[in-house]
Amino acid sequence: MVTALHDRLAATATRPVREDASRWLGEAEAVAGDLAVGPLPDDEVVRTRLGHVEHLLSNVDGTEDEAADEHVASARAALADALAMLGDGDGGSDGDRAG
Repeated sequence: MVTALHDRLAATATRPVREDASRWLGEAEAVAGDLAVGPLPDDEVVRTRLGHVEHLLSNVDGTEDEAADEHVASARAALADALAMLGDGDGGSDGDRAG
């Protein structure tokens, strides 16, 4: 799930988005990217980092680019899925990055 989140955020980097949105998206991509490579940390650390991504994305109201807005919507959906997986106590540190 974190790989899908990172991929959606990375896709916004190639789009002509507003400067303020670009800063928030870039930071969110960096945090998600840290989770997408190497072994996942424990669930609590993953939860904290995903919460940070959630906060960063909450500052993005729109990008002024339709394709980027679709990527942001997909990233938010992937984030919700990842948080839901962690919430049931059966995910996160077992290496589930696919999505």
